[in-house]
Amino acid sequence: MGYRVVVAGATGNVGREMLNILAERQFPVDEIAALASRRSLGTEVSFGDKTLKTQDLDTFDFTGWDIALFAIGSDATKKYAPISAKAGCVVIDNSSLYRYDPDVPLIVPECNADAIHGYSKKNIIANPNCSTAQMVVALKPLHDRARIKRVVVSTYQSVSGAGKEGMDELWDQTKAVYNPVTDVPPAKFQKQIAFNVIPQIDVFMEDGSTKEEWKMMVETKKILDPSIKVTATCVRVPVFVGHSESINIEFEDHLDEDEARDILREAPGIMVIDKREPGGYVSPIECVGDYATFISRIRQDSTIDNGLNLWCVSDNLRKGAALNAVQIAEVLGREVLKKG
Repeated sequence: MGYRVVVAGATGNVGREMLNILAERQFPVDEIAALASRRSLGTEVSFGDKTLKTQDLDTFDFTGWDIALFAIGSDATKKYAPISAKAGCVVIDNSSLYRYDPDVPLIVPECNADAIHGYSKKNIIANPNCSTAQMVVALKPLHDRARIKRVVVSTYQSVSGAGKEGMDELWDQTKAVYNPVTDVPPAKFQKQIAFNVIPQIDVFMEDGSTKEEWKMMVETKKILDPSIKVTATCVRVPVFVGHSESINIEFEDHLDEDEARDILREAPGIMVIDKREPGGYVSPIECVGDYATFISRIRQDSTIDNGLNLWCVSDNLRKGAALNAVQIAEVLGREVLKKG
């Protein structure tokens, strides 16, 4: 016996990936509904070898459905998630709306799957920010061994993190560089993204951090350990898919780089590609379409007593969003709903 599953926002980048991954991982689905806004009503989307027509999110009745994967942004989630939850359909939300709610678990299954049982307070589970998700997958097994005190992370985030508009803007601006007659001014981003990098993701806060940087700090504490200190610099780069992160970690106890490499090789969800030779690491273009979080360039930091550096790359549409949501659904089904 399987589940009746809803994907809300099925025509967007993340929604389509959710449908793909549900099919790829053979999630036990008895019935599936693809929902979209009225302007996308009737659009066809793929689910394995099936073609689904989108239904109207605004009039959909969630009664009798088991799990709803939401990829519709915070404003729409604020309206529709409580409707789904009240009807008894558990919401797994990809927006930022519920991530910091103490009554809503924030889950990365490789890190804190046990927190899933907290869903019952609101019938809602939150999916973390894309940049946080891949980082905590890398941090968790190391934290278990040597206790992390502080993390300094710089991100190199692809334009797909800003949705289809971000990808279109990079594509159009790149073409315009080779066609001087065409001018494509910034619209989605604050400055030209083609052949450029932009050290701003989301809005600025009072302390000079951006909200993306704040999210990484707060979410890491909620998922892993409130005692971990995190400081981040988040940068948008002209890459279509795949987020990269340079992570500096300070531990309470000494952790040798060779032991760290062995720990990460055995950790769930991680693939270590770390050869000290030209090209012996993973770049974002190589991670696209993969489930794994890739770790490279593991090395000691000699400037502090117990420090390591590493390079972390992942497909942000997958582990950073759709894959993590489906993994949460798998844990929910296995540990709580227990139908399949």
